[in-house]
Amino acid sequence: MFARRNREIGELLCRRGMLTPLRWQEVCAAAAAGAVTPVELLASSGELPRAQVLAAIAGELGCELVDAPPARLPAEVVSLVPPALARRHGVVPWRRGPRGVEVLPLDPFGGEDLAGLAFALGREVRRCVADPGVVAALLREHYGDGADGLTEVLATTEMAAGTAAAEAAETGGLAEQAGQAPVVRYVDEVLDQAVRERASDIHFEPFERECRVRCRIDGALREWPAPPAALALPVISRLKVLANLDIAERRVPQDGRIRFSVSGRTIDLRISTLPTQFGESVVLRVLDAERAAGLGLGALGLAPPLLAELRAVIRRPSGIVVITGPTGSGKTTTLYGCLREINEAGAKLLTVEDPVEYELEGVTQVAVNPAAGLTFATALRSFLRQDPDVVMVGEIRDLETAQVAIQAALTGHLVLTTLHTNDAAGAVTRLTDLGVEPFLVAASLEAVLAQRLVRCICPDCRCEQVPAPETLARLDPGGGALTGLQYFAGAGCPNCRGTGYRGRKGLFELLRVDEGMRELIARGAGTQELRDLARARGMQTLRAGGIAAIAGRETTPEEVLTYA
Repeated sequence: MFARRNREIGELLCRRGMLTPLRWQEVCAAAAAGAVTPVELLASSGELPRAQVLAAIAGELGCELVDAPPARLPAEVVSLVPPALARRHGVVPWRRGPRGVEVLPLDPFGGEDLAGLAFALGREVRRCVADPGVVAALLREHYGDGADGLTEVLATTEMAAGTAAAEAAETGGLAEQAGQAPVVRYVDEVLDQAVRERASDIHFEPFERECRVRCRIDGALREWPAPPAALALPVISRLKVLANLDIAERRVPQDGRIRFSVSGRTIDLRISTLPTQFGESVVLRVLDAERAAGLGLGALGLAPPLLAELRAVIRRPSGIVVITGPTGSGKTTTLYGCLREINEAGAKLLTVEDPVEYELEGVTQVAVNPAAGLTFATALRSFLRQDPDVVMVGEIRDLETAQVAIQAALTGHLVLTTLHTNDAAGAVTRLTDLGVEPFLVAASLEAVLAQRLVRCICPDCRCEQVPAPETLARLDPGGGALTGLQYFAGAGCPNCRGTGYRGRKGLFELLRVDEGMRELIARGAGTQELRDLARARGMQTLRAGGIAAIAGRETTPEEVLTYA
């Protein structure tokens, strides 16, 4: 270790004032002439004993220094690390730690080696510092000839992960490596934990020196423990194997699905791969069909008057009802809630989606397939010959789809669909921007529901907290809506992982299209004019819904400002 880490040790000793840089250079020159290491030369001359060097290393790394380990370790301690892993990573188990195992490494600077060991063991590994000669002797004593020779062990430790990955790539053994127990266990644990914590997405992002793993929980990305960088390729390959994707193809994006069981529940994962500079980035969308099955309209959090209005709208025999909001705002969940509400024996419901996220019993669902010529527009045209009562279009993206949807609405069908707009009034402008004539929008549109999702304050650590004055000024410039409010936030606790938030709730605004609104739309009125009329007719805005949630101690001003 001393020979291999000359530069790091020299910088450490100089940084701690134990030697000057000039003196270290002199020692290095003398050591090279005498075919010994600088540390050995310093120790033999008595200038700097090995114990002091080891103490400096331990202090630098924040590790415990083990001065004199016993010549033999208890059997129950030795069994903490299997022989193959001990030899590969150049470590001797020292004792059982609170959450894992404490080890004595041949090279205490080898953080990547310890990360690989923790990955293989599936538990936390904490290093302590001891004389590498003593550690080598313990390796030979307890783990046999496989540890014979310090140089051999160090080389194995340094190169094991990289060599394994390189060999797999060169020999086509990625599928075999993706099926190894540590890789399988790691992937299963990530997927299992993500589902348990109600993550909506899981991100595996390869970089030059690491593979970053993050999960989106309650709309915010959280960092999770990552595998060693050298094992990023096997982990990505494992995910692709589960999704029946081509693991040899890493030059083009791929999409697929994984069916995964957690605690007796079946979870669908939608997988998307993207080639990047350092490998394939993989994102998994978590589709919990069992949890979504219970999300009828009544479970979405709409205020009772708003819920009654929406239920009335989707009971109309014809027209278009649009759900709007940014990506991740819950539009599809609301659409499915509407379908469940009107899914009765006397009605025929058809959907065209990209892709079909959840299976709805009694509803005929179609996934678009552009490669085969099956687009939203072509599916809609075929739907009209299927005698439907209700048609759901996953999203209106172009003029052709919008025109066919309007045709369906004007010929006696109820059409449910989504758009990406900032608010309800913006949906009208979006349709006309696509090229739809204003008079057709006016004739077919029945209502627009805009929505956002905001994080809820963790109920276990909720406490009163006064926001900054500038935050309140941005939230309500007039100041009237905030009079007399108390403000709360989460202090952070284990149940919310220190974020202060747990769970999310919806904010909604519903724009009903009456005769006065139709006149404005037909003559091409702008978004602001439509918004003003809707508010004059009693529409509660997203911001007003957010302020009501603040008053109910459900969320914070910062969340409302971010999303509404």
